[in-house]
Amino acid sequence: MNFNIDELKKKIIYRSNYRGTREMDKLLGAFTKKYIDELNNDELFQLIELLEVDDNNLYNFYNGINTSIKFEVNKINTLFKNFKY
Repeated sequence: MNFNIDELKKKIIYRSNYRGTREMDKLLGAFTKKYIDELNNDELFQLIELLEVDDNNLYNFYNGINTSIKFEVNKINTLFKNFKY
């Protein structure tokens, strides 16, 4: 696959800051800002998958509330679950 890593990071940052709800914009924006430069390519794609989840399920997952979807156990989901905003 041929892609520009800087362009991908810009898209991820934009998506994390403009989701639809102010609370998730702030939470995911801060999370992404903290970790984006530490992630390898596979982890960036895991982050994209996380950002594709709807706000309600992400909020519930972050707060330890039951979700209507199953979250894969991976580095990004673990970092997000343990992120202190």
